[in-house]
Amino acid sequence: MKPSLRSTDFPELGERLEGKVRDVYLQPDSVVLVATDRHSSFDRIIAYVPGKGEVLNRLSAFWFDQTRDIIPNHLLAVPDPNVTVAKRCTPLPIEAVMRGYLSGVTGTSLWTRYEKGERDFGGFRLPDGMRKNAKLREPVFTPSTKDKEHDRNVTPREIVETGLLSRDLLDRVEDAARRLFLRGQDLARARGLILVDTKYEFGLDAEGALTLIDEVHTPDSSRYWQAATYEGRIAAGLEPDYFDKEFLRLWFIEHCDPYNDARLPEAPPAMVEELSRRYAAIFTQLSGETVSAGEENIVERIRRNLAARLRRAS
Repeated sequence: MKPSLRSTDFPELGERLEGKVRDVYLQPDSVVLVATDRHSSFDRIIAYVPGKGEVLNRLSAFWFDQTRDIIPNHLLAVPDPNVTVAKRCTPLPIEAVMRGYLSGVTGTSLWTRYEKGERDFGGFRLPDGMRKNAKLREPVFTPSTKDKEHDRNVTPREIVETGLLSRDLLDRVEDAARRLFLRGQDLARARGLILVDTKYEFGLDAEGALTLIDEVHTPDSSRYWQAATYEGRIAAGLEPDYFDKEFLRLWFIEHCDPYNDARLPEAPPAMVEELSRRYAAIFTQLSGETVSAGEENIVERIRRNLAARLRRAS
């Protein structure tokens, strides 16, 4: 198995903040985002997946290019397969979650809430009698907060009433999220995939313009199924062909309480290797490109590529 990038330490890049997956270095007018191979689910790190950071970084760059006509994004440069240099923005305090299917296994997922009897989701209602993994009549907007411990579902009305966002800004966020999701579904379908659901993060740039930030339509922020087998498997009562991290989430749910256990079991190496393969495969299926061979030292490659960028900028 290829080596994994677990963490970085580049003091020459400025103040370092550590996110769930990315190491963030703050500069006066930009941020340097280093996508590591840390794998986050259930609001915690559950594995280190070789090649994952490169896929997240390069696939986000691909989608930023495919959607720049819908909304501006923060991308300035990709000097390394694992690195994005981005415009500094002030993040909005919600995640814009779009869902096209009644699915999911986490506590905030639409299917989990539906299975427990919930039908009124704030901005929309679902009828009784729906089956897991069924396609929704139209994509739905299900925003959540960005709490430190656990993301929390929140309705559009609650967002406005609690002052998280103004009604006008929330409407603009929902409109952008809906158009981004439809674009993502169309392009994914052309590549033989179903974009099931996703989350977007938005911010305001220095001029106050709404801007797409973080990542977009990656296997971390999105779930994909293979389109060719979807209808047949659903008709047979089977799960769709997952092309994302869902199978590893399911393994943890079956073997522990991933939200509450102080320590989690180690992810099986064979499953981590399979997840690495899936990330690489979905990147190729969507973008037509391949991931790096992985023989070199990732940290030294990043340092070398960033030094070259700094020399060009000086």
